[in-house]
Amino acid sequence: MSDDATVPESPAFPGRRRLLPSAVIHEFTPDAGRPGRRPRRTAHDWIVDFSCFLLAVLVGLVGADAVTANPHVPHSLAVVDQWLGALACAAVWLRRRWPVGLAVATIPVGLVSDTAGGACMIALFTLAVHRPFRYVAWVGGITIALIPFYFWTRPDPELPYAVAVAVFVLLTAAVVGWGLLVRSKRQLMLSLRDRARRAETEARLRAEQAQRLAREAIAREMHDVLAHRLTLLSVHAGALEFRPDAPREEVARAAGVIRESAHEALQDLREIIGVLRAGDSDDAGRPQPTLAALDTLVAESREAGMKVTLDSRVTAPETVPASVGRTAYRIAQEGLTNARKHAPGAEVTVSVGGVPGEGLTMSVRNSPPDGEVPHVPGSGQGLIGLAERANLAGGRLEHGPEEDGGFGVRAWLPWR
Repeated sequence: MSDDATVPESPAFPGRRRLLPSAVIHEFTPDAGRPGRRPRRTAHDWIVDFSCFLLAVLVGLVGADAVTANPHVPHSLAVVDQWLGALACAAVWLRRRWPVGLAVATIPVGLVSDTAGGACMIALFTLAVHRPFRYVAWVGGITIALIPFYFWTRPDPELPYAVAVAVFVLLTAAVVGWGLLVRSKRQLMLSLRDRARRAETEARLRAEQAQRLAREAIAREMHDVLAHRLTLLSVHAGALEFRPDAPREEVARAAGVIRESAHEALQDLREIIGVLRAGDSDDAGRPQPTLAALDTLVAESREAGMKVTLDSRVTAPETVPASVGRTAYRIAQEGLTNARKHAPGAEVTVSVGGVPGEGLTMSVRNSPPDGEVPHVPGSGQGLIGLAERANLAGGRLEHGPEEDGGFGVRAWLPWR
């Protein structure tokens, strides 16, 4: 015999009531989520209920024959016994809605009716399945305590008093134990389903977080790679716009920088797209820049017309971790890009130093710009992205105006 729509007490929900929330129970029923309506019985429910009713009737018929043949029971009492048994069997259909009430009502009925014995056992079983142990302990204890009194008033003609009491006590305990076993099984299944739903939810959240972090990393990398090139385009195009009467040599030089920067920007964009298409392949795209590429970055900025001084005091630069060197390179790249945009013509000093175990220090500082600075649009996300890079690497980054009117970016990165 089985049952469903049970409300188990679950240790899987510490801090809550011992009954599971109705949403957890009703989730597995057809009418779940419909306020104001009880869960509709399924075909399985009807089969189980009919089986319980049929079992109660069969036991009642056996009890009716026994009470009729019992010489200790008067005929009138036998008729009342059978009527009470019929009513108890009909009440079995209410066991799902009122398990406690039905179990309590069958206690006095079972004292005066042998025919109601099957219905009483079904009610006790339903109580053990549907309600916590404290209800079962009270009702089952009272039922077992009344068994000796029942056989004292209505002795069994075929069994001795002690044997009849022992048999029915064991039968009642077996019914209660069976109901508790079914309840524990249902409780375990609900707990496992709840854990599975929680695991699915956590996995979905982790996947969403991983996607978000990947998108942020891609956006940060595209900004760091392309901003340097596109700033060159913007600055030199702005110079041509503000100085249309510049000598041919300066115009040709600016046009060459624009062409070269556009070519490099397209190349960088192709490589980023290639990395995205290749996924996590180690050989996708060209190697990422490290601290060793800092000289090339400074030389490129000088060719574009910037006044850049590189002060490198790194002990054993070849031992700098690739991730730390790449972060330092991006900091220098963003600092040079910002200096070119917001302080054209100013002198820029790039300083890097450090020893293993103490960390790597990095600073990019520009002097105040000469004259009026043309407006160059920007997203304002570059320094934010640098701070995120430094934090992810375990370091820190500061930036802000200098006392002489210039601007500086300072960072410290761990180097172990």
